[in-house]
Amino acid sequence: MADEPLRTADFDYQLPSELIAQTPTAERGASRLLLVDRQTGTFTDGTFTDLASLIPPGDLLVLNSTRVRRARLIGQRPSGAPAEVLLIHPDRDDTWIAMGQPGSALKPGKRIALGGGIAVETVEVLDGPNRRVRFLGGTAAEAMERFGVLPLPPYIDRATTEADADRYQTVFAEREGSVAAPTAGLHFTADLLDRLAGRGVRIERLDLEVGPGTFRPVEVADPREHQMHRERFVIPEPLALAFAAVRAAGGRVWACGTTVVRALESAATSDGRLVHGPGSTDLLILPGHRFRAVDRLITNFHLPRSTLLMLVAAFGGGETVRAAYRHAIAARYRFYSYGDAMVIR
Repeated sequence: MADEPLRTADFDYQLPSELIAQTPTAERGASRLLLVDRQTGTFTDGTFTDLASLIPPGDLLVLNSTRVRRARLIGQRPSGAPAEVLLIHPDRDDTWIAMGQPGSALKPGKRIALGGGIAVETVEVLDGPNRRVRFLGGTAAEAMERFGVLPLPPYIDRATTEADADRYQTVFAEREGSVAAPTAGLHFTADLLDRLAGRGVRIERLDLEVGPGTFRPVEVADPREHQMHRERFVIPEPLALAFAAVRAAGGRVWACGTTVVRALESAATSDGRLVHGPGSTDLLILPGHRFRAVDRLITNFHLPRSTLLMLVAAFGGGETVRAAYRHAIAARYRFYSYGDAMVIR
């Protein structure tokens, strides 16, 4: 409950470095799947394709259809030294909110040359690491098309390859808007989605722009003091209608990933409706949260001391999730963005 002690240290764990997946599986959809039963606290090892029989007909599966931008731009300062800019989202007057390094290269008025006469100029220093920047000699779209690379997570210790352009996007990705993939969705293949739909599973999508804050660890002792990052989302009307129909029929709502959980829980009302349209959320889901919209969760394995792990613990139960992680480590599951998955029911 909210008044019970809650410590960030309770969400820490030790992970052998070799279990951090550096590359995706050879074939999409070939990942392992750990089935977690919340009622019994038991675990079953399987494969991701088992979902074809785990999700009952009439239930609703919700996916995040965001597409990852080629948002990482590497250029040069006037001195010739390298500098990096990470675009987060568009802002007013043709500017963008961005982050970068080194910070000294992103002071107001300073420029980073990308090539071909295109440069990034810092307009304003905002809170924390954020900057407002504008493009000179070309547009942001042109810069990303010519010079941008996918911003792989910091724990993937290698350069981005052309293969990542395919495998770090879901097969159902649509509108560009994220700096990180909704990684639970990376496991789905078109064939698996067709099989689920053929069995009578309802499949709908929402769009939540995954921001860089998703990788930020909780650094305060009490996670309730953590300042959650804000992300923009859109709940389409067909999703809201399907949500109402499935709930009225007694079906369950399956969220594919923590991004879907945050969007659904932010858009859900106390009387059981889902409000459609655009919105934004800085919702921090911790143990004690009363879930209004989500009944089942498909997710990857997350970083220690992260808000994502805390969300999963809130949904699955702290002791159960900690035991599931111990099981996954002992069974040599692959962790993080390109790793294996778990489903909590």
